[in-house]
Amino acid sequence: MVAFLDVAGMSRWVAETGVERVLTELVSRMRSDFRRWPEFERAPRVASHSPIGVIELMPTSDGTTYGFKYVNGHPSNPAHGLQTVTAFGVLADVASGYPVFLAEMTLLTALRTAATSAMVAKALARPGSRTMGMIGSGSQSEFQALAFRGALGIDTLRVWDTDPAAMEKFRRNIEPYGFDVTICGSAEEATDGADVITTCTADKANADVLTDDMVGPGVHINAIGGDCPGKTELDLAILRRSTVFVEHEPQTRIEGEIQQMPADFPVTEVWQVLTGATPGRRSATEVTLFDSVGFAIEDFTALRHANAATRGTSYVRDLDLIADPADPKDLFQLLAPAVAQRATA
Repeated sequence: MVAFLDVAGMSRWVAETGVERVLTELVSRMRSDFRRWPEFERAPRVASHSPIGVIELMPTSDGTTYGFKYVNGHPSNPAHGLQTVTAFGVLADVASGYPVFLAEMTLLTALRTAATSAMVAKALARPGSRTMGMIGSGSQSEFQALAFRGALGIDTLRVWDTDPAAMEKFRRNIEPYGFDVTICGSAEEATDGADVITTCTADKANADVLTDDMVGPGVHINAIGGDCPGKTELDLAILRRSTVFVEHEPQTRIEGEIQQMPADFPVTEVWQVLTGATPGRRSATEVTLFDSVGFAIEDFTALRHANAATRGTSYVRDLDLIADPADPKDLFQLLAPAVAQRATA
């Protein structure tokens, strides 16, 4: 039997534990795994692109446990009543090859993305940051807000989206958590006075949703919307004057904001900052940029955390996923009862 954490179980676990607590715990576990980054297998995800979206597999292993995530990204889905992103993931025992945990990852991906953003911002943003400008208020926005409050103490949110309904949805969902929320009339207004700027838009296009004039000295930019070839959010001038940090450089060169830059454009992998091998922010006026595309190790971390937190509880149920004949060399025996029944029918 394989432990299965379905949508209902995931929702109950997060809601009953508390969203901010889950995010805070995930940030801590994420930091630990980033600090042992060289132990992991690291390769860009396997992506199947179409004109309307992408379907991806994201695998990794630390030599003891193997994990992968299936995920899609289809920006036009909401117009058809569907999620932009859906996902599920698996953990397996390397020693036997047997899967041990299967989980929905649409919710879990939202949690791990926000936790990764907050972990990086804790290392790079100016101390005392309290105001976040948010461009894009879709499915990821509430998770980002809660993660950043837990990690940095962000309590003031300035929000802009091209969809007024999405902004009202965000206000309705997040104000009960005690944030000071301002719905803005433009991206320029949303970023005015921000210590941190988060960009998270869905259109699969090379766009300038954040322009250079919106970014003041000392701002930390959390750019999470660009995550595949041909999809970017930032004015090139921002990249040229920022210190850029990435997850896995080979993947970000293909999918991130830096896909627009020459191959020798300098970047720093985040794990190097978290281990102290490389400095992070060097001054209060430096603009730091996290060019985040999402990487398999983050999903591995999220799956391991969810597994550890829910195993043996009512949140999970057993799934009969693996054929298990009494004689491991006689798989055909599992068909015998049905074959015999058919023969006598």
